[in-house]
Amino acid sequence: MDLKTKFTPQSWSEHPEAATVEGKNKVLGFWIFLGGETVLFASLFATFLALKNKGPSGMEFSTQNLFELPLAFIMTMLLLTSSLTSVYAMYHMKNYNFKAMQGWLFITVLLGLGFLGFEIYEFTHYIHEGFTFTQSAFGSSFYTLVGTHGLHVVIGLGWIILLMLRNAKRGLNLYNAPKFFIASLYWHFIDVVWVFIFTVVYLMGVIK
Repeated sequence: MDLKTKFTPQSWSEHPEAATVEGKNKVLGFWIFLGGETVLFASLFATFLALKNKGPSGMEFSTQNLFELPLAFIMTMLLLTSSLTSVYAMYHMKNYNFKAMQGWLFITVLLGLGFLGFEIYEFTHYIHEGFTFTQSAFGSSFYTLVGTHGLHVVIGLGWIILLMLRNAKRGLNLYNAPKFFIASLYWHFIDVVWVFIFTVVYLMGVIK
């Protein structure tokens, strides 16, 4: 059976991302990959917590007077909303509604771009204040952690956009359904990591 053949709604699987052995293997392999990503971010979080507020004498920056919680909250809402729109996209994928899936993925991309815009503004503001990557160990740990997450957001957006463009005329099938599903999983992972960043870096940083 040609997996790239466009299926009809009547023949569409309830779980198209796992309807084939290839799809199941892709999903399993991706969960293993996310395990490695979790270790990476755990290491970056541990480094940040160890170096927080550490800097040269007379040039220290503290999280209390540096971070802007309202801005971080707006960024959090954008990513959490994008995670919800990604859920809607997968809902429509499982109901064989390609047009609706593409529409919700497009909204997800817009929200992700909005998040990136605010993050670039945030970094620019901090650099203008003198808080740079090389200013201190604290600066290096902050930009490495948040910047690595930002890089993952860029990768996730590029991934989703390429999937949308490449399959715009193909429609849904059992070959590309796992690809859309895995991209959605990746996006959810990015959102979960940001929730931890918001809590550990910004919220705890401003309160303590």
